[in-house]
Amino acid sequence: MSRTIVRIGIAIAVLLVLLIGLSFLINANRFKPALESRLGAALGREVMLGDLKLSILSGGVAASDLSIADDPKFSKTPFLRAKSLHVQAELMPLIFSHELNLTGLTIDQPEIVLLQSPAGDWNFSSLGSNGSKPAATAPGSSPAGLDLSLKSLKITDGRFTLGRTIPHWTPLVLDKVEMTLTDFSNTSVFPFFFHSRISDGGAINLDGKAGPLNPADVAMTPVKAKLNVDALDLAVPGVSNLVPGIGGRIFFEGTGDSDGKVLKIDGNVRAEKLKLAKNGTPAAVPVSFVFSAEHNLKGYSGVLTRGDIRIGKAPASLVGNYAEQGGSLVLNMNLTGSNMSLPELQATLPALGIALPAGSSLSAGILNTKLSFAGPADKLVTAGTIAVSNAKLSGFDLGSKMSAIAAFAGIPSGRETDVQSATANIRSTPESTAVQGIKVVAPAIGELSGGGAISPANALNFAMNATIRGSGLAAQLGKSIPFTIEGTASNPIFRPNVQAVVSQQLNRLQDKGQDKPEGQILKQLFGGKK
Repeated sequence: MSRTIVRIGIAIAVLLVLLIGLSFLINANRFKPALESRLGAALGREVMLGDLKLSILSGGVAASDLSIADDPKFSKTPFLRAKSLHVQAELMPLIFSHELNLTGLTIDQPEIVLLQSPAGDWNFSSLGSNGSKPAATAPGSSPAGLDLSLKSLKITDGRFTLGRTIPHWTPLVLDKVEMTLTDFSNTSVFPFFFHSRISDGGAINLDGKAGPLNPADVAMTPVKAKLNVDALDLAVPGVSNLVPGIGGRIFFEGTGDSDGKVLKIDGNVRAEKLKLAKNGTPAAVPVSFVFSAEHNLKGYSGVLTRGDIRIGKAPASLVGNYAEQGGSLVLNMNLTGSNMSLPELQATLPALGIALPAGSSLSAGILNTKLSFAGPADKLVTAGTIAVSNAKLSGFDLGSKMSAIAAFAGIPSGRETDVQSATANIRSTPESTAVQGIKVVAPAIGELSGGGAISPANALNFAMNATIRGSGLAAQLGKSIPFTIEGTASNPIFRPNVQAVVSQQLNRLQDKGQDKPEGQILKQLFGGKK
């Protein structure tokens, strides 16, 4: 038995020596013209290879360099550059007939530039077409080009750059790309796997099936896949070209089904430290978004058919459509929020650039709202109504803030402000936010009404009226007390409009047939003798 084992070992060793010897006897570069020609004919692009080395043990040929030309409509620089290409082939024909029957391709450390035109065409759309002239066919090679039936097609340690041929567009760079296509054929469906990292910005995993290849446009090939995005930083260059100013980290799980023209997406997004306004700060709580959409792959447009937003226990619905115009994402969306908890919402207000009075918090209350969003994402116009009920603003003493009015209107002070109801119409643009039709019912104070504006820096400019419940000047006037709100959202300043109060009292006296000098009226209003 031991002799048999020894003989088998010797036979294997001799076979290995013969195979290694054959690697030196066969000049691999003899395959170079045919391989360049066949790859070029198959891709419709010029293909250039470095020196070839035969590796019979691994069953193939390795090239030291690889270069594939780009579509001349996009660039004169290569579409792909790689450190090496390993070509797997059938072993027996390779040894005895010197025929290169391919079974697999592995491209190591490629740098691939993917570009899209404003019309939606990609620079890889024409791969495999006859639109570009391939390298000349080498003598003795088949003019039919490469048979694109491979057991595997792999990319290892790649770097993809995704860009657009429009001004001021920042490309997105994907690093550490690992991609595998199994049982690849241009005429059938094949499974694929894609993994990449974004420098300091997260990871992307795509797993699914694609094919058959669209012969007119590879980019329009049908695809069904699962997509997972882990901790994608929205501030990474190239991520938020169409929606500048946003920030945060995105976690996404979803599926996509494309017929080559329209991509149907169902997904679940969780956003952490979300920032939606240029003057905003990151939200303290995550925001979840479950959605369904149909996206036009050529036109960069689509319809959001379902958009369920949840901030803690506060739900809202967002639906509408979007389209790219002139390098901007133009939105036409509608948001509906019903019975949204104000304490849950307040953690996300900073993300919208909304500030509460310093030291205060929303400890109770419900919000109902209907808002529309229209225009470019970076110049969005928001309009609609908001309604608040049974709200409590803790840590904010409205009576104290209105002390100048309270001195002669009998407004009580306290560490909390209760709001029975509040409604308003808003219209927000990048330049200003207008708030009109304000109606507030605060049981301890009375009713407040009016309107005004908030600047992007949260400066306030409001003209208001207070119908005070109680005694004091309010009872004497029998009408509302005009006042203004200035300062900032974090430090509002309430001032009575004395001129309007005096004018109001003069009109009241004139209606009664009385006539008093303004000085006498002021003394009367502010504590003087009648």
